[in-house]
Amino acid sequence: MKKFLGSSAGLCLLLTGLTLTAPAASAQDQAAAMAPPPKVLQIVVESLKPGQSGSPHIKTESAFVQAFKSANWPTHYFGMDALTGPSRAIFFVAYDSFEAWQKDIEATAKNASLSAALDSAAVADGPLLNSLETSAYVLRDDLSLRAPVPADHFHYIEVSLFRIRPGHGKDWEDLVKMYIAAYQKIPNAHWATFEKMYGTESGSRYIAVTPMKSLAEVDQEMLNDKAFASTVSEEDRRKMRELTAATIESVESSLFAVNPKMSYPLDTWVKADSTFWNAQ
Repeated sequence: MKKFLGSSAGLCLLLTGLTLTAPAASAQDQAAAMAPPPKVLQIVVESLKPGQSGSPHIKTESAFVQAFKSANWPTHYFGMDALTGPSRAIFFVAYDSFEAWQKDIEATAKNASLSAALDSAAVADGPLLNSLETSAYVLRDDLSLRAPVPADHFHYIEVSLFRIRPGHGKDWEDLVKMYIAAYQKIPNAHWATFEKMYGTESGSRYIAVTPMKSLAEVDQEMLNDKAFASTVSEEDRRKMRELTAATIESVESSLFAVNPKMSYPLDTWVKADSTFWNAQ
């Protein structure tokens, strides 16, 4: 992906990650099966010790899943294994607001059996980890494009982290909106942008998240370059290059495979993609 930085389409390819095509269905069925992005996204990153990914980590994480299932807990999440970069597992927990997050924390503390099960699972999981970090992001709907996606498109996730130079927040917004305007002309292109609000290096940090059903969609992404270039004038491409150079300190893109055994998905997701989520 990095080879596209500096080209007229570079930032957009990193932003969108992939172009997804919704499965053929009626408009009503598609609406019911769409998964909108959360307003508040809690991200938990577990850095794993060598040799502890795969079966050892799945075993300890399944204890967390079972605890939430036994409690019929209303807050859901999904876990992912890194396909690129350091060995790590990432967990996305969705909330409608920070108040909803607070209520979840308080309800968990009041549920003695759930708290005990989670404590026990954490003790077993701890020896497998080098570190654990939690961050909070908020949805930037104004910097997103067609963010809701079909509920069966959660097999893989691309996450691109953008570090923005201090004092260039407005330039960043202007740059992304230029790409949104161009990509609105390309059917099915989409992404959800989140701004980091709490955690290490919070402030001037953004992530673009794109779920996908198959890694074949990464190949399709590469074909979007020509389509994108045809929608943007030479003058706009020049402005994009200048804003990119002035605004973005660095970009890091990673691919993750969603792991059903480390996830506690919504019932609507399971219904839309039962073969995947019920895999043993």
